[in-house]
Amino acid sequence: MNFAPNISSHRILYHFPLSPQSRAVRLTLLEKNLPFELLIEKPWERRDPFLKLSPTGDVPILLEANGFSINDAMAACEYLNETNTDHDLLGETAETRAEVRRICHWFFTKFTLEVSQYLIGEKIYKRFSRQGSPQSEFIRAGKTNLGYHLDYISFLNSRRHWLASDFLSLADLVAAAHISVIDYLGDINWAPYPEAQEWYAKIKSRPSFKPLLQDSVPGLPPAPHYTELDF
Repeated sequence: MNFAPNISSHRILYHFPLSPQSRAVRLTLLEKNLPFELLIEKPWERRDPFLKLSPTGDVPILLEANGFSINDAMAACEYLNETNTDHDLLGETAETRAEVRRICHWFFTKFTLEVSQYLIGEKIYKRFSRQGSPQSEFIRAGKTNLGYHLDYISFLNSRRHWLASDFLSLADLVAAAHISVIDYLGDINWAPYPEAQEWYAKIKSRPSFKPLLQDSVPGLPPAPHYTELDF
């Protein structure tokens, strides 16, 4: 999407700190060692200047210095990987790239529908947009569904060094972006899922993850263990 009301001299990521989609792009930028500026956008405010960049009103928006912008997280991640070839995050073979994309799709769609829309939607977006109190039945559903996804992460981690292959890929970054927000809320009991915990501890210890562990949203502090590498 080529629309930039204010062309900058540098790359900008419009994000909300507890948006999994925003975190996926942040992690990609950080793993690629690319410079960028973070600007917080609260999507529920529906600001007109932001809606000109994002007709859907969603974050993230990746805005390049030349005015080129992308308002889809997966498209932004793949664009960054393709235009900055150091530290490839997709893989050399068609089979590996397909598996990476499959797992990314799993989290951007299935995990979002079954977990994030209940836990993040009820606890974060509903709260800040003042749409009423969280619905306990939705939160219970999200937590129940979360267990199935942690089982799946455990299964993948038992077969490979990382989720999609033996190297860290976009699949790990996208999965960790989603899991990290749920962990911020304190909604994960890791004890029944040691293999999923092992994978998350491994990616949580990477330098690229450190800025995410420093996130704290006013009025909604992270769970006490959120910043701990040994949790």
